[in-house]
Amino acid sequence: MSVTIDPRHTQWVKSTYSGGNGGQCVEWAPGRVRAGGVVPVRDSKNPRGPHLHLALAGWTDFVTALRDGDLDPG
Repeated sequence: MSVTIDPRHTQWVKSTYSGGNGGQCVEWAPGRVRAGGVVPVRDSKNPRGPHLHLALAGWTDFVTALRDGDLDPG
């Protein structure tokens, strides 16, 4: 399945868990989430780069892992 995101018509929201130093910046597009659909996610340092498209359950697991520090590279 291919999903096209038009950046001119997409509002991206930076995660509150992203670092304030310009690194580790995860953004998502809440206006593009549809019931039973996907959640678009991107790296704010490379907004024209590839986007992840996570199923709602995967998005929930991803946010939980970030919140709990399970994805900490340190």
